[in-house]
Amino acid sequence: MLLAHSPHLPILTEDTDAASSLPAGEHDAELDRLFGAGGPLGPVVGSYRPRSSQMAMAKAIGQAISEQKTLIAEAGTGTGKTFAYLVPALLWGGKVIVSTGTKNLQDQLFLRDIPTVRKALNAPVSVALLKGRANYVCHFHLERTQQNGRMTSRDDVGYLREISRFIKTTSSGDKSELSKVPETALIWNLVTSTRDTCLGAECQYYQDCFVMKARKEAQNADVVVVNHHLFFADVALKDTGVAELLPSANTVIFDEAHQLPDTATLFFGDTVSTSQVLELCRDVLAEGLSHARDGADWAKVVMPVERAARDLRLAFPQDVVRLALNQIALSSEFFPALEKLKDEFKSMIVTLESQAERAETIELCRVRAIELGQSIENWNGKKNRAKGDNKFGDAETVLWVEAFSSSLQLHQTPLSIAPIFNKQREGTPRTWIFTSATLAVKNDFHHFASQMGLSGEPSQSWLSPFDYERQGLLYVPNNMPLPNSFQYTDAVLDAALPVIEAAGGRTFLLCTTIRAVTRAAERLREEFEKRKLPFPLMVQGEAGRTELLDRFRAAGNAVLIGSQSFWEGVDVRGEALSLVIIDKLPFAPPDDPVLAARIEVMEKNGLNGFMHHQLPEAIINLKQGAGRLIRDETDRGVLMICDPRIISKPYGKRIWQSLPPFKRTRELVDVESFFAGKAKA
Repeated sequence: MLLAHSPHLPILTEDTDAASSLPAGEHDAELDRLFGAGGPLGPVVGSYRPRSSQMAMAKAIGQAISEQKTLIAEAGTGTGKTFAYLVPALLWGGKVIVSTGTKNLQDQLFLRDIPTVRKALNAPVSVALLKGRANYVCHFHLERTQQNGRMTSRDDVGYLREISRFIKTTSSGDKSELSKVPETALIWNLVTSTRDTCLGAECQYYQDCFVMKARKEAQNADVVVVNHHLFFADVALKDTGVAELLPSANTVIFDEAHQLPDTATLFFGDTVSTSQVLELCRDVLAEGLSHARDGADWAKVVMPVERAARDLRLAFPQDVVRLALNQIALSSEFFPALEKLKDEFKSMIVTLESQAERAETIELCRVRAIELGQSIENWNGKKNRAKGDNKFGDAETVLWVEAFSSSLQLHQTPLSIAPIFNKQREGTPRTWIFTSATLAVKNDFHHFASQMGLSGEPSQSWLSPFDYERQGLLYVPNNMPLPNSFQYTDAVLDAALPVIEAAGGRTFLLCTTIRAVTRAAERLREEFEKRKLPFPLMVQGEAGRTELLDRFRAAGNAVLIGSQSFWEGVDVRGEALSLVIIDKLPFAPPDDPVLAARIEVMEKNGLNGFMHHQLPEAIINLKQGAGRLIRDETDRGVLMICDPRIISKPYGKRIWQSLPPFKRTRELVDVESFFAGKAKA
């Protein structure tokens, strides 16, 4: 098997265009052989068995590659979609970019899935992994931190020592390789670069830079694995290396594609925060005192800017608030505070310009200050324009404010990413594959396609090979109050406790809010103690997601309580997870300014915002949560949805018809019988 960063080699044939233009029938025959019984995948995978849905999906992707077309491909859990797109991509895809939903999936593809398929096919392809710059140790910032680092904790001193050793032995500089330092450790902020703090070609370590090395390897590789955040950050900022890759790519594959609308919205918008302002002020003070102490009274330069940033946050007395621009009263202190910050920023920039030539790091602060000031100016410059008049590229935007306990963010968010994303797809013809287990609502792809600007593009769905009617049960308890009622979470727990007992623990309790997670944790701790139930309780936030999942699998009878981050991308096979409880239907919060603006636009166009946007979104999220339960052909379990609206509301039928075809019940006794039967099996 070739090494992951092997020298650049052609993909099976030196004439990639000739390979990709083979007649579809020849592609199909080759895929029949590869995916069939006795094919090369079996000996490499071990547990591999031919699946008709996987083979059909691979053929559809092979055809899209040969014709340089777009395909939206939904593959039910257990289809084996990763191999279904990797096999044709490695054979005929030319230069391939694979983008995944998370860094964990990115590592899984790079370290496990692609090497497995490459070995089975004996395909001489080179593969590179490309992550955002915050994942790579920066030689310059590490040295600077060693010399004058502001350690935030005693742990950081030990972590810094580990990172200093690591940089001498690593070839990639990827922090995920250093397990001794947690990914969440604050020290990483001091030893990695950002777009703002990178010195670029001026850096003395430029030749040794891990970011530049990773980008060069990606340029030379046949297959490059990225993640959605990186892909769209690049499209928006041209700062991640994908910009250079995209023109030469023949095939772009988005796995976990259901995440794309939210990720793209995040990056095609613009956000500026008071935290960024305060961080810049700290750096200006430190660099000014280090390199130009006689050039200015640096404390007096930054203090007015810091004060203006804090006053802007204090314009909103609430701890946490989200407001669209048109919801902020014109008499509010917010607008004068914003003007004040803008003015103080200009004064700081004047000082930085007069001292920038004294040191590269002061020049860097000047550039950051100009960009940050411009972002504030852009937001501020639009404050008097009517909503709907604002343009961000070709897309209308909504301006809104989000206040946290100690910071404030100014957001410019496009109402639709479709026109922006379509621009990225213009130009050189190439294959675009969008795949996930959850892209359709009752086999209708309209919602996803319209969000991404893919209307009219071909879409197909392949059902899961699992026997859901035999393997699972959908349980909606009777007599539940409506989710907006007081003490709803306690009613959920009252209904859930006998089911958790019947399941012998082995439960995910998925909540739609952090508040519900906190309440559920309090209550279940009390109940488990009172009833002497031996189920280990694990709660999101008490440890990292990976650690919690490892402990959950190892325990075998645990109960894990989580919110959004446990609804997807989590794979627990076997009896350790036999019950998934969902507290309520995952509708987006009604106070979301972007959602409100999108619904307003839809309703002006004669559409029903709830039926055409909120409901499809909730169904796709619910399908993700439900997908945690049955992960292979031997799993059995119960999906418990506590929200009575799935039964009582006219739209409820559309929801449960979009879920896997479990047997359904409203009786606790059926659930207890299911688990009792399982115990006998």
